[in-house]
This record gives sequence, C-alpha cells and structure tokens, in this order.
Amino acid sequence: MIEIDGSDGGGQLLRSAVAMAAVTGRSVRVEDVRGDRPDPGIKHQHRAAVAAVAACCDADVEGYELDSEVLSFDPGPVTGGDVAVEIPTAGSVTLVFDAVLPLAVALDEPLRVTATGGTDVRWSPASPFYRRVKLPLLARHGVVVRADLSRYGFYPEGGGEATLSLAPATPARLDLADRGERRGVHVVSVCTHDLAESDVARRQATAAVERLRAGSCEILSETVRRVDAPSPGSVALVRAEFEGSLAGFSALGEPGRPAEDVGETAADDALAFLDGPGAVDRHLADQLLPFLALAGGAVRIPRVTDHVESHLSLLRAFGFEIECEERAEGAVVRAPGK
Repeated sequence: MIEIDGSDGGGQLLRSAVAMAAVTGRSVRVEDVRGDRPDPGIKHQHRAAVAAVAACCDADVEGYELDSEVLSFDPGPVTGGDVAVEIPTAGSVTLVFDAVLPLAVALDEPLRVTATGGTDVRWSPASPFYRRVKLPLLARHGVVVRADLSRYGFYPEGGGEATLSLAPATPARLDLADRGERRGVHVVSVCTHDLAESDVARRQATAAVERLRAGSCEILSETVRRVDAPSPGSVALVRAEFEGSLAGFSALGEPGRPAEDVGETAADDALAFLDGPGAVDRHLADQLLPFLALAGGAVRIPRVTDHVESHLSLLRAFGFEIECEERAEGAVVRAPGK
C-alpha cells in the first residue's frame, strides 16, 4: 500500500491520490488529510470526490466520513456507467470532476458523472474555465470529454448541477513546451438574472475588453449571458488562444465588488501571462500533471508553486517518472509516460 502524507497539500492531494490509485490499481493510505489547513480533515466536497472515484472502481474505502484525517482506498477495476454524487454545500463540482478525469485511461466503456454543488466558487476552476479551456485542451490530446452544465451554483447556496461525460482514452503526449503564436482572446461574462438590472455581465465584459484592447490584444469573441442559480453570482473568463495551447483567467463576483473590477482582474491576469513564459496558465500547470505522467511529454509552466511540488511528489510515490527543471524562461516539467 502506498502511504501519502496528506499534510503536504490540501484537498487536491487527496483527490489525486484516489484517482491515481484507481488508474494504477494500487491501494493508497492518506494520513493527516489536509493537515496544514486551518480546518483539517475531509469536508463535503472531498468526500464527494472520493465517493465518485470509488463508485467508478468499486473501491473499498475506510475513513472518508466528514472530518476524518486518515483515508484508505483499495480500488477494483475501473468501469463506466452512470454515477451521481451530491455536495450539500457550495463545494466545488469541478474539483469532483478533476478526481474522475484521469480514469479515462482505464475505462473500457463510457462514464457519466453527475454532481451537484458549486459550479463557480472560490479556490476551484470556474465552470467557463473548465468547459472552454481545460477540457478543450485535453481533447486536443486525445481525452474525449464533455461537461454539460444544467444549472449554475454560486456561493453560499451552491445548488448547481453538471454532468461529466468521459470516453475511454489513450492520451497523446502533451507537447506543451511552447505555446506558439498568439491568436487572440475570448471574453465570457455570466451573471444571474437577479443581477441583470445592474447589467453586471455586460459591465464585466466591457471592462475586460477595454483592458485587453489597451494591452494590444485581439478580441476574437465576446459572450454575455444571464442564468438562473439559487444564489446571486457572476463570473468572468478570458481565454487566451495560441497556436499550440490554451490558457484561462477567471474572476468571481462578490457582494460589494464592482463588476468592472471582476472583468479587469481577469484581463490583468491574462495580460500578465502573455508577458510571461508559460505555455499554460498556473492553474493548468498543476491540473495537467496526472495526464503528463500518464501520457508523457513536456509542459512549460509559469512557475513551480506549492501545488505543483506536492503533486509531483504524489505522482512519484505512485512510481511515475516526472522531472521539473526551473529556468529563467519558466519551468519545464517532463515525463516519459507509461
């Protein structure tokens, strides 16, 4: 059994541990789960992610009740079919999906996972980022996947719903050492109907576009939407498109935060990235590592974060060869693949 020190990272370490256990067929024990957090142990969204992966491989699981700080996961064969999990808070739906995504390499039939909770909440990939940046980039490398959003869910109520549809896949090597020529940017802005009177979505988009044009960016498209959700909320996304890669930058609306500030934050993050060395943004830098380990290749990332370091350590514990070389023009992570 592989033993992991959960205090080396947060919920991501737990999610990746059970995902890689399912993919490799090796049992794992995670101790001191989220031990470096102010509220250690398993919370609702972590429990939902473990439950989703366990359902996909008929795993024997011990210690995944709320606030548990030790979890053991003994997987069986990965299977397809339909799985449903519920997060009774605004915990992140997209982070549940992140735990399931690597299972594509072990599937022998399609898999559908439906999750309810928060679709656009702090400390997790926003749904526009997930659907317009991460999944399309994985699709370019042979992972056939789709996320259908039935209902948005913002903090504090959550209540959103989405379904991840995943087909058996043999991913191609990730050739992301160079992003290639810039093609332009897309702007997406969403708000709930109860913010329509204040024209929040349009104001976010306009602020983002103005800031991006001032930075000499070509605007390829601009999308403004109003949606239903149990809680008021908004989100803005800037998707940067390159010849060889994609990158995404999102910001969430909050009570008292001007809509213009939301749009400008997403735009400023995009402009800072465009002036830097990475082929993918700092969030994808971390999230792509399981696929890099499985398929091989090279990814140039803006910098080595704590999340990247803990993820690399976890993958090495499962026997994957993966190396990171820091350079002035950005770090490069390489793996031979399995």
